[in-house]
Amino acid sequence: MTDTEIEITADLVRDLLQEQHPDLAGLAVREVAGGWGNQMWRLGDELAVRMQRMDPTPELQLKERRWLPVLAPRLPLPVPTPVRFGAPSDRFPKHWTVMTWVPGRPLDHGSISRGAHAADTLAGFLRALHVEAPADAPIATDRGAHPRDCTNGFEHFFRAVAPDDIAADVRSVWDDAVAAGVWEGPPVWVHGDLHPANVVVSDGTLAGIVDFGDMFAGDPAWDLAAAWVLLPAGTASRFFDAYAYADEAAIRRARGLAALKSLFLMLMGQNGDRGLPGGKPNWGPVGRAALDRVLKGV
Repeated sequence: MTDTEIEITADLVRDLLQEQHPDLAGLAVREVAGGWGNQMWRLGDELAVRMQRMDPTPELQLKERRWLPVLAPRLPLPVPTPVRFGAPSDRFPKHWTVMTWVPGRPLDHGSISRGAHAADTLAGFLRALHVEAPADAPIATDRGAHPRDCTNGFEHFFRAVAPDDIAADVRSVWDDAVAAGVWEGPPVWVHGDLHPANVVVSDGTLAGIVDFGDMFAGDPAWDLAAAWVLLPAGTASRFFDAYAYADEAAIRRARGLAALKSLFLMLMGQNGDRGLPGGKPNWGPVGRAALDRVLKGV
């Protein structure tokens, strides 16, 4: 059975619960739209089942199981916390996890109308998250590096989707990030994948952070890029003032990484428009809006 041949249905989720966690099997099961590496199913009102789908290994789920219970109690926004573990079986040969449900609407299907509040909220969350990580914390293998070590990825996204009329400006932002100083502090906890599908909003502001599968110990600039990727125009300066711990080099790295992430969102949107696997049609406009914010720089 290959990754693409595993059809995850509500009946399968119920059967797995009945086999491994029968006390939860009577709760309502509802599919949650979206997801790629993992598929989410609501379980009652307060829980969700995270099913490993296209991720080739269970590493990301196992990382969340190990570290989210450690991080969640000190974070000022709701995050999904594992409560039960599902083991691979003949019926479903992959891992699955029952987690707390974070209520709200994903930002890629919602909006932020209270920009100042959202900037302060995101800054407070990242201040709480960005503490020195323990020696056994996970280290990133595909992200977390200085921008100068991410040139191949940038060039790929840039050639694929950078609009001609702003290409020179985008490259200038990237080149400035590449020239910025390195992170000289201790490795801190980093979410690593803050984009509009991985945060939820409610009442016009940020209401929760989800999908910690890419968390790692390293340079906080990878999260600080969210000042442009997530927040409305004109609020980045307020965010950095509230965060208070980013020096000039960190902001320069973060802005370049925000350009990289924006181009990635645009490419995923382009792939969605073409009907390619994994594409997200609604991400194209989201990425372009983020890129415009990056170029404005505030």
